[in-house]
Amino acid sequence: MNQMVLEGRALTGIVSSIIRQETLKVPLSRLDWERMYRLADYHKVANIVHLGVLGYREALPDKWRERFFERYQQALRYGVNCKESVKEVLTWLDMRKISCTILMSETVRDYYPIPETADNSSLQILLNQENFSLVKGYLIDLGYETDQVYEEVGERLSRIDAVSVVLLGKLPFRTARYERDMRRLLETAILRESYQYIRTLPLEGELIYRMAGAAYRYVTDELTMREVLDLQLCHRTWRDHVRLDAVERRLKDFQIDQLAEKILRTSYMWFGDKKDTYYEHLPDDMPAYDRLEERLLTRGIVNQEADEQALELQKMIQKELEKEKKAIERQQRHKRMQERREKFKRGLRWAFPDYHYMSSIYPRLEKLPVLLPVFWMLRGIRLLLRVFHG
Repeated sequence: MNQMVLEGRALTGIVSSIIRQETLKVPLSRLDWERMYRLADYHKVANIVHLGVLGYREALPDKWRERFFERYQQALRYGVNCKESVKEVLTWLDMRKISCTILMSETVRDYYPIPETADNSSLQILLNQENFSLVKGYLIDLGYETDQVYEEVGERLSRIDAVSVVLLGKLPFRTARYERDMRRLLETAILRESYQYIRTLPLEGELIYRMAGAAYRYVTDELTMREVLDLQLCHRTWRDHVRLDAVERRLKDFQIDQLAEKILRTSYMWFGDKKDTYYEHLPDDMPAYDRLEERLLTRGIVNQEADEQALELQKMIQKELEKEKKAIERQQRHKRMQERREKFKRGLRWAFPDYHYMSSIYPRLEKLPVLLPVFWMLRGIRLLLRVFHG
């Protein structure tokens, strides 16, 4: 089996043992801890791994034990200031009458059985381009720094002791179908309690957004273990308070209902309570789930995709990427043509200066403007003679 798949499954085993509060069954001494740290950090679960390796001092080098502990400390600091930092940002937005929509809230932290296993889960805010720079500037004044840029979409800003904030100037999805159905989903947003300009998706809407987003990021090989864990915790907490049939209908509009269901079921297999009877039996097509798991854990390096919805969405995204590439190439060609035209015009202006410039060199031209072409020729001959004579 691919080494990356083995390491990914080992990481899943460590994280699930803490989330389920079960005995750890992963042979820690056999793992390459440099690779494990980088993998855990990418999947944003390094703080959970710290709890998983406590008591196994001989299993990993001190260097990497300290790295995991640093991530754990960051998670603790975030937990202390999470609610205050969210309130600070939203209150400022509301006072400035900046209309925006919270696409993913920070409340997922409350669903973790052990609070310090939660991540610095981002507050994801959609606002118009006009206010984007203003809000970003305010966050920078508060000590936030940009740690990730989503090209042509937005930025994520973070601070050690506060919630991360993702500012989006547009929805982070490329296909026309996602754009259309996400816009419809935004129409369900409601005012957040105690605010006048801050809207938020209701539980049902946020669950749809998370599931559709997970399917999209899965096919672009950007889906992380942390997102899968957050999805499982949100679904488990909300499933008795939302209309699951309505969620399924919406996901069918996106044409990713079966793919989203596979990701959700995988999340329950990884992190769900074994006493939970939401999924009573293992799926009939286990190889399909194995393929999904391998692709997710290796960020697409091991990719034997066979899911029809995943392949179709992947095809649509690739088509949009090609269109964007062609549009950029057209812009570059247009820019080069403009530069050539400007260069040609500059050459013409140099070879055939205007009347006022020529009059300053040849005063007689003022009395006989009709002779401008003749004086152009004279000037040209003089320049040529100067070149030949050095």
